[in-house]
Amino acid sequence: MAVIAAGTAFAATQLKDGGSRPTAGEAAQQPAPPASPPTPIPTTTHPPGILFDSFDYAGPSDPTLEAHGWEARDGGGGPGIEGTWASSGISFPQVPTAQGGKALQLQLTSDGTKAGTRQAQLATAGTKFFTGTFAARVYFTDKPATGRDGDHINQAMFLISPKGAEPAKYTELDVEYLPNGGWGAPGPKLDTTSWRTAKDGDRITHAEKKTFQGWHTVVITAMNGTVSYTVDDKVLFRSHGKEFPREPTSIQFSSWLIDLPFTGDRTWTMDVNWVYCKAGEAVPLKTIQQAVDGFYAQNTHYIDTMPKN
Repeated sequence: MAVIAAGTAFAATQLKDGGSRPTAGEAAQQPAPPASPPTPIPTTTHPPGILFDSFDYAGPSDPTLEAHGWEARDGGGGPGIEGTWASSGISFPQVPTAQGGKALQLQLTSDGTKAGTRQAQLATAGTKFFTGTFAARVYFTDKPATGRDGDHINQAMFLISPKGAEPAKYTELDVEYLPNGGWGAPGPKLDTTSWRTAKDGDRITHAEKKTFQGWHTVVITAMNGTVSYTVDDKVLFRSHGKEFPREPTSIQFSSWLIDLPFTGDRTWTMDVNWVYCKAGEAVPLKTIQQAVDGFYAQNTHYIDTMPKN
């Protein structure tokens, strides 16, 4: 297993006077010392194959969000209640419990009807994530922020091929939290799933049947033919073989409803503090967190040295 060192290196030197000072008479008899070279300005370098984002944006229409390769979803398609995706559910509020004090927030609202439902998703526009390590600090919620509980809500982080992908190369790796369960299975549970194709049921999956309310560091690692799903440094599931990535993917965060079991207004929120990815290498959680801590200490909000596909 290859392991990288924590994210960022600094280079800074400074000359110091280590000698004794001459008297005024001695100084007059001595030639002027050569001018000291200027102190180098500290420089920051980032190794190739890294994406880091602390989600320091003004909102879904912030031009920097698009410039950094993110898309807040609007309009049709699945999963969940089709045609109900709305970029208005994406925001970047101050969150006191988030590292750095700010996070991406996905807000899902519904009155129990399709017309009154708004699902939320933020995704990378490009497909440049293939093998390596993909991590995020996520706040999962067991109950709605407002309104009645009981929705079959899916709070997800996942990697997925484009819709037009060749079936034999289709790739999808999911981490999905269902506090109230879904598809006939009770909750709370966290599903980790590797897909062989896009065909319904053509996958291998594992359910961790307990609450995940609160902040958790979720890591998907795809290396050497094995996909590992880790939460807070505990491996929950591994898959091998046909479920291993076969083509580049986008990385996505979403909050959506499996169905509409009752009427009445309610609001669900899911927060993502940061995302960190390293192409082509398996990175342990300790090293990931050291790198992330370094970025925050440097006031570095965004890095992208990922290979371009």
